Amino acid sequence: MQPAPERARMTVLEAIQKSTAFLERKGVEQPRYQSEMLLAHVMGLARLQLYLRYADGVDAPAVERLRQLVVRRGNREPLQHLLGTVSFCGRELLTGPQALIPRPETELLAERASQWLRAFPGAAPRVLDFGTGSGCLAICAALACPAAQVAAVDISREALELARQNAARHGLGDRIRFCLSDGFTGLDEGSAFDLIVANPPYIPTGEIAELAPEVRDHDPRLALDGGPDGLRFYRLLAAEARQRLHPGGCLLMEIGAGQARAVAGLFAEKNWVVEAVEQDYSGIERIIKVQPSTDRA
Repeated sequence: MQPAPERARMTVLEAIQKSTAFLERKGVEQPRYQSEMLLAHVMGLARLQLYLRYADGVDAPAVERLRQLVVRRGNREPLQHLLGTVSFCGRELLTGPQALIPRPETELLAERASQWLRAFPGAAPRVLDFGTGSGCLAICAALACPAAQVAAVDISREALELARQNAARHGLGDRIRFCLSDGFTGLDEGSAFDLIVANPPYIPTGEIAELAPEVRDHDPRLALDGGPDGLRFYRLLAAEARQRLHPGGCLLMEIGAGQARAVAGLFAEKNWVVEAVEQDYSGIERIIKVQPSTDRA
């Protein structure tokens, strides 16, 4: 006689409700959404499919897996780390503690870079992703312009390995050249580009302790710390990126909230032309576009 199957400990709706209540007590934002994402992950479903299965049972092993994930989320481990992936510009990328989790606001930088590349008058633009992290910007650039020659640099070996994995997932393993580099130092002498995109660390050192635990405790500090005023890497770019751009080349950067005037000033002092400062979808000045002035005086 076969043993009776183990009964489900709760329904899908009950699992969501219990998880939501726990995460709410822990102060996690959007606790219902986060609970649904974790349960969908455990059950191998899309989140919206859960709505059609509220009365279905969740078996005991799945409940236990969900419980473990919910506890970790309650301890403020990022949802993206628990799921192992993040959506960026409609593409699924691997994510983990090796690199900064790609943010929605960075999608605007990817979109502007893609637009610039599609309008590029030459045959094969050369692109540099400065501080590639997960590889999200380099991947978007390569997909937006199949003829582009894309390089991506980062100071972190762990981040570069994650970026390589993401590139391979999108069939770009042989299209993007990854390079371990502190700033521009790891690049071949004399190598230059038509477009440089950069989302550098821009959090002032003294503000890191005030960040949400998901960021402060789980994103790499290297990817956050922009020095005492948050502008360390913008100073480096203003001083050195000119030598890495072809004539007519462009530098597109993400900036932190409230930094637009200071960053624009740094580049103006180094004889760059600030062509545009663009707000993100929350109304925060987030993207700055600069080009070297033709007046070298």
